[in-house]
Amino acid sequence: MYFAFLIPLLLSLLPTPLLAHSGHGQAPLTTAPEEDWATQHLAEEHHISNFDAGAFFTLHDFDSSFSWTPDEIRRMYGLDDESQRGVDEAKKAEVVRRTLEIFDVDGDGAVQRGEWMEVWRAGKRLEDFGLGPGHHGDDEYEYEIHHFEKFHDENTKEEDLTHPEDIEHFRKHDEQEAAAEHQEQMDRMPIVEQNIPQKFRRY
Repeated sequence: MYFAFLIPLLLSLLPTPLLAHSGHGQAPLTTAPEEDWATQHLAEEHHISNFDAGAFFTLHDFDSSFSWTPDEIRRMYGLDDESQRGVDEAKKAEVVRRTLEIFDVDGDGAVQRGEWMEVWRAGKRLEDFGLGPGHHGDDEYEYEIHHFEKFHDENTKEEDLTHPEDIEHFRKHDEQEAAAEHQEQMDRMPIVEQNIPQKFRRY
């Protein structure tokens, strides 16, 4: 069954310190309210407590180009995550525009690594726009880090996965699996009848 396959996979992704914890559920890293957004983001989204400006830049340089493009800034702030569907595009554009205003020193429309380090050392920080910690992982990652690690552990059994988040997560997997199986069946058909316009069908 899919649950039986997924549980070992999720457990294999847990950080070693968390697996060593014997209690049911894990305490997430926390930061002081006065901490800047980047520090909070690392703690909540990546479970990293020791901030390093260079490492932070590299972690969010998604295409390894030594620069942050507007699209990468959107992704870093999680603006395309489904949790931000209610945020209008004007607000999202403001996030990108303001970040470039602070860190794009030469005004070329991207933040180079050197610019980031220079501005960071000058004491400026990424702004908190009130849109959350910045979810930019895939569904599997977000479920693991924000739910599985908090409420489940290495002793989790299939029957323990009863939280609404568990049910929704596996519902999506079932839908994806069913869609993949359907596509596989369609691909094996010599002629896909559903793709033939009705007027050309002989029945």
